[in-house]
Amino acid sequence: MVLASESADYIGLANAPVLWILAMAVMGVVVIQSLIYMTAVKKNAESAGMTQQEVRTAFRAGGVAAIGPSLSVVLVAIALLPLFGTPPVVVRVGLIGSAATEVASASIAAGTMGASLGDDTFTRGVFIVALMAMSLSGAGWMISTLILTPVFKRSSHKLEKVNPALMSIIPGAALLAAFAALTFRELPKSPTHVIAILVSAAVMGICLFLAHALKMPWLKEWGLGISLVVALIASYFAHYAGLGIPEA
Repeated sequence: MVLASESADYIGLANAPVLWILAMAVMGVVVIQSLIYMTAVKKNAESAGMTQQEVRTAFRAGGVAAIGPSLSVVLVAIALLPLFGTPPVVVRVGLIGSAATEVASASIAAGTMGASLGDDTFTRGVFIVALMAMSLSGAGWMISTLILTPVFKRSSHKLEKVNPALMSIIPGAALLAAFAALTFRELPKSPTHVIAILVSAAVMGICLFLAHALKMPWLKEWGLGISLVVALIASYFAHYAGLGIPEA
């Protein structure tokens, strides 16, 4: 253990077969869980007043909307592969999806041992501690969800009895607030961030208007993907026009 802890060659450990098996098992659970949910939605659609065509449309819209965020996660995962190895990145970034949280957890854990990410001080022993910190960080989210979901479910039933309209307003308001918080956090970073937000919002608004005016519902499904691509292009030109984050 002492030799293993003092060795800086931790990539071999990060790509150990046992970690591959555990990573594939975790992602397999995610796939199976998704299939179960999709099957349950199809079986219970009529009781919710939805036709099978509406269900297929909802699935297609969700799949298209997931392309942009998924691509960003994939790009971040590729950047982290040399640092943490493939199995840990697949599980941590692929499952949780927050690279900032994972890197922060690993950095704090490494700092407690007098090491830094990516240099010679990041030994096998430090890697093990960092991986454990990342796992505990993600476990906190999942355990909180497991505990709080039944509590919120009971609260939602009580709210439905008091005022059924609240349950149609609260989820939409919560979703809007979450995205607004993420958006406003990016505004102060640079003019490029402002341009990206304004362009994506404008393109999304145009897509929704055209979908309604021209009777083209597919634009609602592809609107998010289109707005992301156009905003990325606008951000690229804005950055190289000198509107990016100032160099320190």
